Amino acid sequence: MNDQTSNSAIAQHTECASDGTVLRDPRRTPPRRNIRKAFHHFRELIKDKEDTSHVFQIYESLPSKHFMPRVRKLTLSAMGEDLRRAEPYLPPMLDDHEALRKLPKGSVAHAYCDFMEREGLSAAGLVAEAEKLNRPKYGDLIEWFGFRQRDTHDLMHVLTGYGRDALGEQCVLLFTHGQSPSHGHILLGYAGALNIMKQVKGNAPVLRAVNEAKRMGRACPPIVEMSIRELLAMDLQDARQKFGIGETAWYHKCHEVWRSEGVNPYDLLAKQEQELAAA
Repeated sequence: MNDQTSNSAIAQHTECASDGTVLRDPRRTPPRRNIRKAFHHFRELIKDKEDTSHVFQIYESLPSKHFMPRVRKLTLSAMGEDLRRAEPYLPPMLDDHEALRKLPKGSVAHAYCDFMEREGLSAAGLVAEAEKLNRPKYGDLIEWFGFRQRDTHDLMHVLTGYGRDALGEQCVLLFTHGQSPSHGHILLGYAGALNIMKQVKGNAPVLRAVNEAKRMGRACPPIVEMSIRELLAMDLQDARQKFGIGETAWYHKCHEVWRSEGVNPYDLLAKQEQELAAA
């Protein structure tokens, strides 16, 4: 049996889009919850927050019951099929800064390019981190949706204004949870916030900041379901107003408090390490 015949046989017995792309390839291993594995990778992530391969391991260990209904609802709809045709894979578009810079100044695209260039990031780099897991590719609708969730992470930083500091990352995770509830988002967001509070004693309203992020995520339409091309062309302030993304007041309050306490928000452990070294 050749590949084309095999794909045809699979399509006859599974849910498919109108072009024959299966919703879930039968060869996929059913997701299983493994809390111990999730916490192991969370501890490793705390040691090196730049090693985002642990993030993907955590999500795999804590599958969400909401995931498949969301995938099915979008990918089997006319809107989902239009998105797949127009935006089959986001990283090449997101990394083409030359093209994005041709959009109007003040647009989401310009803010995105500024953010990625300032932080030394790329959409391809996030893909490379995910590829470290060496997971098989299936080419099904789940894969397209999952890649789309992954590849819009940095856009959420830009839309919300949360930085890549430790608290900013927790806030983006809770914003994402507001959009797509998941035990992985909860673990990473709240456990990360509690770890910040444990490591950096002070009066910063950390929990208020992450709860504010979760509320904003819940109020904002799911970004994964938007045309990213159209989103990039929007004026940033107009996009925030349209999608109900307000001021990140408690996040900025935390930064203000930390600075008043002699703590750099972008290096929260620096002061603690200096004190230990002095001792």
